[in-house]
Amino acid sequence: MSKIPITLRGAELLRTELHRLKTVDRPAVITAIAEARAQGDITENAEYEAARERQGFIEGRILELEAKLANAQVIDPALLEDDGRVVFGVTVELADTAGGGTVTYQIVGEDEADIRQGKISYSSPISKALIGKFSGDVAEVRTPGGVKEFEIVDVKYV
Repeated sequence: MSKIPITLRGAELLRTELHRLKTVDRPAVITAIAEARAQGDITENAEYEAARERQGFIEGRILELEAKLANAQVIDPALLEDDGRVVFGVTVELADTAGGGTVTYQIVGEDEADIRQGKISYSSPISKALIGKFSGDVAEVRTPGGVKEFEIVDVKYV
């Protein structure tokens, strides 16, 4: 499997979630299963079924997080060479050339993307149009509403 880029902060968030699942959620669901079993017949016990379903979800998520962390290529944008080029992890300020104002995005891994926090995935159309360009360049982004042009105002390696 190929390496998956993720920021230092994103890797920390995944590790924190994994730790919580293993140390808090997994023991809690085991206790819930034991309590449901103690009630007697488990064939028609809704609490037992719900706890088993929750356990399956937790175990699946643990496996998923462990695989992601094992294949992660952790990138700290602050350690990258600051040459003004847009690369994974940077924060980019864009100006809509059609007069739509400015926006700021950080290019992050797919698990970290959250448009409300200004974090977009490296695989998004905007990121694909920006990566490799420099401050002052204009990037064309194909959107469902047509092609939009953004001027790269600033590139920050933070």
